[in-house]
Amino acid sequence: MGGTLALEQTRIAPLGWALIALRLLLMFALLLICAPLYYLWKLLGLGRFWPRVFLGGVGVIAGLDITIRGRPAKHALLLSNHVSWLDIPAIAWATGSAFVGHSGLASIKLLKTLCAMNDTVFIARHDRGSVAGQVEQVRKAIAETGALTFFPEGTTSDGTGLLPFKSSLLSAVEDLPEGVPIQPVLLDYAEAPGMAWVGEEHGLDNFKRILARGRPLHLTIHFLPVLQGAELANRKTMAAAAREAILRAMSA
Repeated sequence: MGGTLALEQTRIAPLGWALIALRLLLMFALLLICAPLYYLWKLLGLGRFWPRVFLGGVGVIAGLDITIRGRPAKHALLLSNHVSWLDIPAIAWATGSAFVGHSGLASIKLLKTLCAMNDTVFIARHDRGSVAGQVEQVRKAIAETGALTFFPEGTTSDGTGLLPFKSSLLSAVEDLPEGVPIQPVLLDYAEAPGMAWVGEEHGLDNFKRILARGRPLHLTIHFLPVLQGAELANRKTMAAAAREAILRAMSA
């Protein structure tokens, strides 16, 4: 059943293929513009402006129409639900955030380069001996960027519910300096089940399916109140409090 659904979802009409080609061309052109300017800005010490421009542009080209509710905290750790690869362009556009990714992404050269340009922190989930180094990377990323985003579900959902938060993914943030805001974020797609990357669908098929859409993808990003007091006691309380806040916002 899941395989049949995935197959039906990947059937793309000729107009869809034309849209894919056009959008890929525009994304490539954007990369050609932003990459040299990124390195120039870095050389001159002018900050990390261009990754945000590139990722935000990718979202616009892919058809994202974003509405923002609430205010993103500055130099914060964001804990967000995870529905699609579009989550990254959306949050980057809204906050300038860097992201936490699993170490497997670093094995793909192009992805590793693009992730490094946006100061991605790679977490080796099964290497507890590397946690100390990861904590330092997380501290640096929060200090140098607008925010750092975790997806505590550890994978994507269909956007209509919320998977359990894996508190182990937050082991690198338990010892953060006092005063770093930790803010839950709800990504609310108007058509989440139709565009989410779930089940047996291959990531490339999901990428093509979204780029083949003629209609815009409406997304509301809800920046919820930052965690307070006992919610910050440890990674388990952080994960539980953030998940509860997102669930409340989903049902509001």
